Amino acid sequence: MKGQPPAVGTRSDAEAVQRALAAEHAAVYGYGVLGARLAGTLRGIAKAVWVEHRAQRDRLIAIVSGTPVAAAPAYRLPVRPTSARSAAQLAAALEDGLVPAYVGLAGVSSPDLRAFAADGARRSVARSAAWRSRAGVAMPADAFPGLPDSAVDPRPEPGE
Repeated sequence: MKGQPPAVGTRSDAEAVQRALAAEHAAVYGYGVLGARLAGTLRGIAKAVWVEHRAQRDRLIAIVSGTPVAAAPAYRLPVRPTSARSAAQLAAALEDGLVPAYVGLAGVSSPDLRAFAADGARRSVARSAAWRSRAGVAMPADAFPGLPDSAVDPRPEPGE
């Protein structure tokens, strides 16, 4: 995606920052795996996105005021990439996994972190849609894949 994410001057030890960082660790790992199943232009796109996720991970590490959550040695991937199509499906799933982490981060009190989170969620949704299109997979019916219905429509039930 063009442009840089908004600058963040706030340092935070918020749990939401750690969740976004953990999601970025998983995305960096997943793109490293799926890149092996792609060639040509798609491999170039995946590499560029992998670089973006590494940069985003590094931004989140800089934001954390405490000890940043460490990357796991390996991650259970939601799709096993055995072809270019399944690699694109994995990329879409990885991006979908980032959306709830960034939406959660958008709930913090710092305006610069909220802008950063909104930008992260927007970029992830756009990349997910692009990968789904490349894989020939239908778009999800949910506006924010990965979020529970209660987060999308948080109105209280009668009697609450």
